[in-house]
Parts: sequence; structure tokens; C-alpha cells
Amino acid sequence: MPNPIGSTTARKPQSPSSSTHLAIEATDLVKTYATGRGKPPVQALDGLSLTVRQGEVFGLLGPNGAGKSTTVKILSTLTRPDDGRAVVAGHDVTSNPDAVRRAIGLISQKSSSAPMMTGRESVLLAARIHGMSRSEARYRATELLDRFELTDAADRLTKTYSGGMLRKLDIAVGLVARPTVLFLDEPTTGLDPEARTQMWDEIARLAAVEQLTVLLTTHYLDEADHLADRLAIVDDGRLVVEGTPDELKGRLNGDGVVVEVVDQTAATIAAERLSHLDGLIDVTHEGRVVRARTRSAAGVIPSVLASLDQAGVEVESATVSRPSLDDVYLHYAGRTFEVEEGADR
Repeated sequence: MPNPIGSTTARKPQSPSSSTHLAIEATDLVKTYATGRGKPPVQALDGLSLTVRQGEVFGLLGPNGAGKSTTVKILSTLTRPDDGRAVVAGHDVTSNPDAVRRAIGLISQKSSSAPMMTGRESVLLAARIHGMSRSEARYRATELLDRFELTDAADRLTKTYSGGMLRKLDIAVGLVARPTVLFLDEPTTGLDPEARTQMWDEIARLAAVEQLTVLLTTHYLDEADHLADRLAIVDDGRLVVEGTPDELKGRLNGDGVVVEVVDQTAATIAAERLSHLDGLIDVTHEGRVVRARTRSAAGVIPSVLASLDQAGVEVESATVSRPSLDDVYLHYAGRTFEVEEGADR
């Protein structure tokens, strides 16, 4: 019997040489959407390229509007690129979309479950659509409902399910036909911490135990850091940087320094002051927050506080930390992920 959800630990990132076979290969994808009413078109993808190896979890990271969902739609044949080429599970998404659809599972941002159907009926319907016999469909539904700990709720209407239960059901439906590539578009948005952790464990199990290739889009930095063997940061429809989470963080020299001051005017003064302070590099500021990098973390905070005190800048907090994915995003995109998400909202 398959291991229940939540029974695995986080998987270790694969080395770059662990697999030479590509499950997904996208080259120079371009996609523009017309907006109508005399407004200029929206450039969703602007020459995006990426590769995903068989059996790995690949994280596509970026704020809302970066091009993540459009990438998934192209790779899963829901829309066609204006230019470029994509191959999924060995099949071209444009010239052979039916073969791609037979090889993939797709879980979109919003639940696709019909509220007036039971969980069991939802899985059975998906199995029958994929051509399974009645007995095969019943067996597969029982197997998946058990795996995702939905057996007790299987015969309840899905409108009574919690958000976490609905996401489990969505993934169960997406796995009915035993795909080789699974697309998860923002799979944990809106879930509580416990449900998110359970979902993380199941995604890790699918890749580690069943060797399923998973392309995961997310705007949660901790989710990408926790799950992805490799990840790509996407911004304005382009690939900004790609690598394992540890590789990307390791490319940044030193630790991060974050200073929060009373207002934006004080932040401007603080950034100017700290840009001339020995031991600090890459000084930037956004809103009330000043960020920098340092190679001498032990003694930098006292020097920072003393320098700002001399300049008459009131400091609310000052911290030093190891490089994070937010630091990586700041380095490559020129702004922090938090600020980008806040602007989107």
C-alpha cells in the first residue's frame, strides 16, 4: 500500500549530473496577450527558456504576473506560444499536443472539483475520462483516496471539504492516469501551515518514490527552498537565474544586513551613509528598509548602529542573516521579492 501523505521527509537536491534525460525542454518561449480597448498588449513571456530533468522537482519562482502560469499553460497545451518551442515527455506541445496530454497531470491554482459531486465521484469521473474500465476506475479511486487520507470523506460532497482536502483531491485527480510529468500551479495558496506541510511531504514523495517529474510554480520562497531540486526565478516573462537553492544562495558573497528605519527619508540618508561604511557592499534601500551584504558579520551591526546614530537616523531594527532566496531575487532582479509581491497586491 502506498505511504500515506505526510510520511516522508524533504528530499535532498540532486546533483546536476544525476539525470541526463529531459522531461521538459522549453526554448525562447514568447507569449503576448491582447488587452483590447486601445490598450497595449501584455508581454507574458519574452524569450523564456528552461529545462527540467526526469524525476526532479523544479520550482518556477516569481511574483504574480511574472509569467509562471503562462509557462505552465504552454507546457500543458492549454495555450500556444507565439514563438519558441517546447517539448514535454518527448512530445512537441504544438505539433503533438494529444501525446503531451496523455503524459501529464495538471493541477491549476483553483480547485477543479465540482461542489455537488463527492470526492469518490470526482476521481471516478477522471478515471473514466482517461479510458479506464469501471473496475479499474474503482480500484484507482480507492487507491488514491486512501493515499491522500480522504477515504473517510470520500462519499461527502466536495463543497463540504476544507481547502487542504480540496487540494489533496485535486492532486489525486491529476494522478489518475499515472502521468510522467505533473504540473502544480500554486498548489498551496490559501492553505494553513499544517496542510502546506502535508502537501510538501506528498510532493516530495511523488518525486522521490515514484520518480515523477514535478514542475511547481509558487510565490512562496520557503516552499521553493524546501522542495525544489532546482529552481528558476522568472521576472517580466524572462528567466532571471537558474540553479539549486543552495547554489543560488552560495553565489552571494557574505551575509545579508537588513536595517529598518523610521521612514523613507531616513532610509535614503541611511543608505547613503552605509554605502561609505567599511565592510558593507551592495547597499540598497526600498521603503523604510536598507539592505547590504557583509563579509564580517560579527562586528558589522555595532558599526552600522554607530554610523547611523552619528547621522541622526533612528533605527527600529537591524539584523544579520545567511543569504536567502529573497537576497538572490534582490541581487538578480534589483528588488526584493516581498516588495514585488506587495506591489502586485
